[in-house]
Amino acid sequence: MATAVMWFRRDLRLADHPALLDAVSAGGGRVVGLFVVDPLLWDQAGTPRRDHLIASLRSLSGALDGRLVVRRGDPATVVPAVAGEVEAASVHISADYGPYGQRRDSAVEEALGCPLVRTGSPYAVAPGRVLTQQGSSYLVFTPYFRSWLEHGWRQPVDAPASVEWVELQGEELPEVEVVAGEALARKHWEAYLDEVAEYRDVRDRPDLDATSRMSVPLKYGEIHPRTMLADLAQKRSAGAEAYRRELAWREFCADLLTNNPDAAWKPLRAEFEKLEYDEPGAGFDAWCRGLTGYPIVDAGMRELAETGFMHNRVRMVVASFLVKDLQVHWRFGARWFMQHLVDGDLASNSLNWQWVAGCGADASPYFRVFNPSTQAKKFDPDGEYQRRWIPELGTSDYPKPIVDHAEARLEALRRYDAIR
Repeated sequence: MATAVMWFRRDLRLADHPALLDAVSAGGGRVVGLFVVDPLLWDQAGTPRRDHLIASLRSLSGALDGRLVVRRGDPATVVPAVAGEVEAASVHISADYGPYGQRRDSAVEEALGCPLVRTGSPYAVAPGRVLTQQGSSYLVFTPYFRSWLEHGWRQPVDAPASVEWVELQGEELPEVEVVAGEALARKHWEAYLDEVAEYRDVRDRPDLDATSRMSVPLKYGEIHPRTMLADLAQKRSAGAEAYRRELAWREFCADLLTNNPDAAWKPLRAEFEKLEYDEPGAGFDAWCRGLTGYPIVDAGMRELAETGFMHNRVRMVVASFLVKDLQVHWRFGARWFMQHLVDGDLASNSLNWQWVAGCGADASPYFRVFNPSTQAKKFDPDGEYQRRWIPELGTSDYPKPIVDHAEARLEALRRYDAIR
């Protein structure tokens, strides 16, 4: 009797899962559901990310009749071993377009004794599908967005009607306080759809906590963007359109990284290789700990440390402060974010840091330096967000600013002028 292996990665769900449907078909309904805890990724993750992953895996295992097989080790060793145990006809995955993911999957494919079948991806439109008339990838978002809309995407597909999940020995998943998974993601998204009309007007306000928080379910594939886009298509509002653009920006970042894998840690604009940066020192430590003396910056960094999340507007402010007030290379901030953000996605993280640093595609001009005090007044006008994360704000226990913003801005511009 044929058996297939469904190797779950960033697709921890059953609905709208083309790779799973292929696995069910190839295995005649008999499927091993496998997740590999890859030490290379696990060891780099902070506690919030690990806890969310565990919670999502526990939820997925419940949907698999408790038969999700979790094993730890190098996927190039673990996946072939599992496939060999059941004499699998094939192993099925959603395609991974990240630099490490592609290397990992090639190593697994080479070690397997059966086909590794790639079906679908974490994106509505897979990287490499949206091209200019000259056949090249886009470096500017607006024309990419137009072509992305013209390309379109398939409608979501249902979960498989019936699967015989094969039971194999695996690791026990520990209990965590976090609750996550496909059902919760879908419930949260459906509730947010009632508020999406207001998204454009309130998305920059961290004090209102008015964003969808769907970046985390998207990161782990607890919901697919096609599902979200299908729901947004039923909404006629400026907010829904703005939200759709944000989903497209996520896919633009993935497309950029696929076509420029070095952009994970190197600037897309080569001239920025010559930009002068300072080595991270006491200023970087203060930034990480939320002790810079700039409340909007410190509130964001403390929110990140405690929750594994940070509001998107605040991410831009703290990134600008690190790069242009402290003159520290954006790579150090990007690595800190990837370690601590629950929704840490390499493509979105690195390319958004490059946008702020002015060295990426469609980048914010380098001379646009966020003034943290102005940003706070505009987007947290009553100081509610800042007080929420800085209880000692306004007392002698809160530090004075570690740099003078006006002077730091001039220094940042001087360094930029030197490479022009």
